[in-house]
Amino acid sequence: MALFDLPLEELRTHRSASTEPEDFDAFWSKTLQEAREHDLDARFEPVDTGLTTVQVYDVTFAGFGGHPVKGWLILPAGAREPLPVVVEFIGYGGGRGLPHEHLLWASTGRAHFVMDTRGQGSAWGGGGGTADPAGGAPAYPGFMTRGIDAPEHYYYRRVFTDAVRAVEAARSHPLTDAARTVVTGVSQGGGITVAVGGLVPDLAAVAPDVPFLCDFPRATTLTDRHPYREIGLYLKTHRGRTQDALRTLSYFDGVHFAARGRAPALFSTALEDQTCPPSTVFAAFNAWAHEDKTIEVYDFNDHEGGGPFQEAAKVRWLPSYA
Repeated sequence: MALFDLPLEELRTHRSASTEPEDFDAFWSKTLQEAREHDLDARFEPVDTGLTTVQVYDVTFAGFGGHPVKGWLILPAGAREPLPVVVEFIGYGGGRGLPHEHLLWASTGRAHFVMDTRGQGSAWGGGGGTADPAGGAPAYPGFMTRGIDAPEHYYYRRVFTDAVRAVEAARSHPLTDAARTVVTGVSQGGGITVAVGGLVPDLAAVAPDVPFLCDFPRATTLTDRHPYREIGLYLKTHRGRTQDALRTLSYFDGVHFAARGRAPALFSTALEDQTCPPSTVFAAFNAWAHEDKTIEVYDFNDHEGGGPFQEAAKVRWLPSYA
């Protein structure tokens, strides 16, 4: 599809119409406090992968509700001193996959922590291994409407909490330098990155690519592509519940987390992206609170965004911070 969203000049000033809940900070403070009542219990088990340039650990830590969450920690072979650590979150439907799918950041001399996404990992890549023990209310197939009846029940409350705990788990390893922690991810992983950037105050940098989960009021009415379309299809059946759903989603909107972002940021967007429309990405970018921020714009790309070109941009950008 050709350009379908706002012109680039307007994107650079676009602001979301999403209304921030008055108790947004209290909601997340309580959520994280409850999670931290469970021992983090981060365990790192060495894995023989046959790879000679990295050493790999199979990670388990306690996420939301104390539920076990999986991950990988990948270190440059022979690492002896604490390294900057890149914590990565995965795109929609994917899981932590296999270690050889994650060699970029260790190849730059950094530690790399990859978080599995609870309940996902069955749509692409090497799969996942983290269950989601919670759930309940009727939902449209997928993850976007699970627990949408109330913020306390919503699926991404669990995922975002897992992600904050993943940062804590990554920082707990003796070969990572907590002061040089970076978070990154693509699509859903980018949306999780934005959320963590608003919830963890002392990150060295954040790098969300074509982030999902931003500017819900606009996204759910602008694009008919999944996963945002799951919300519309749910409301097509559950007539009259639009405002209730939007209220729940407002607690998880990247725009509101961005307003609390305290680290330098490198965003990316693509102007033909129908999955995460550029206006929704710019809404989060324009709201990002830290003044050291930039956004890479890919004119003729869809949701693949910059792909390997954006990876190269991050490799060039990151040494100034971690």
